[in-house]
Amino acid sequence: MNDMFKDVVSTYINGEYVAPEDARISAFDRGLIFGDGIYEVVPIYAGQAFRWEEHLARLNRNLDTVAIPRPHTPQEWNQLVAKLLAPATGTDHYLYIQVTRGVAPRNHVFPDAIQPTVFAYVQKMAPVATAALNEGVAVITIPDFRWHRCDIKTTSLIANVWLRQQAKERGATEAILVRDGMVTEGAATNVFAVMDGIVRTAPQSPDLLPGITRDLVVELMQRHGVEYEQRAFTERQMIDADEVWMTSSTNEVIPVGRINDKVVADGRPGPEFRRVYDLFQQFKAQCRAAAKQHVG
Repeated sequence: MNDMFKDVVSTYINGEYVAPEDARISAFDRGLIFGDGIYEVVPIYAGQAFRWEEHLARLNRNLDTVAIPRPHTPQEWNQLVAKLLAPATGTDHYLYIQVTRGVAPRNHVFPDAIQPTVFAYVQKMAPVATAALNEGVAVITIPDFRWHRCDIKTTSLIANVWLRQQAKERGATEAILVRDGMVTEGAATNVFAVMDGIVRTAPQSPDLLPGITRDLVVELMQRHGVEYEQRAFTERQMIDADEVWMTSSTNEVIPVGRINDKVVADGRPGPEFRRVYDLFQQFKAQCRAAAKQHVG
């Protein structure tokens, strides 16, 4: 196998399970030409898809929003994913699913009677570096110049790619986006800030993606009595916050130690981050145990 795909353990394309280097789509696929598609990234722990029902619900909701026909029933998705996950043993993995509108001559208007393209694969997940958890990561703030339907998890990600690249070029891990003075989200994360002992995160809106990990963190805080509110905050408030952290499917919960040229508080992850991080790990451990019991 090509070293490029050494961490990919299974691949699916339009009804076939193939080696990753053999996965092919038409050059006329609208996902390639227009970025006309929807995707999901699902963590895999102990061989089981984490919060799978929530991820599938978001996938279907987004497909409906952009009028791409749902290619599979929930039962069909479950069978497809189960086969993809069979080789995903040992370490943590993630599942990537992409559904495009399909293959047709290039035309901005939706074609009639077109079959969606379904592509999926499972890959080993790189663990978050211990240094990042102990010291926090560096981020930059940058104007959010994306479109106004960021709640749709579309494959048209050139703006997010560009923003994340700018962060890398400035020695940062992530770009936190600011629109009209208010923090929306990161290029590939949701953002939390602790102010006066209260955890805040921007409320759901078309300007940010409703993250599955974000929603789980909110659920865990509510369940365990962590004081929080879904309330917008400014860039200045975030920079002056006691703590800042981010969530995503592959990074889980990760602290921010520096924003632009300013250290967050004392530069170390704070107590609310530690509490929420531990709650997340406990929840994940319970899911692992349940998955192993189910297999056994």
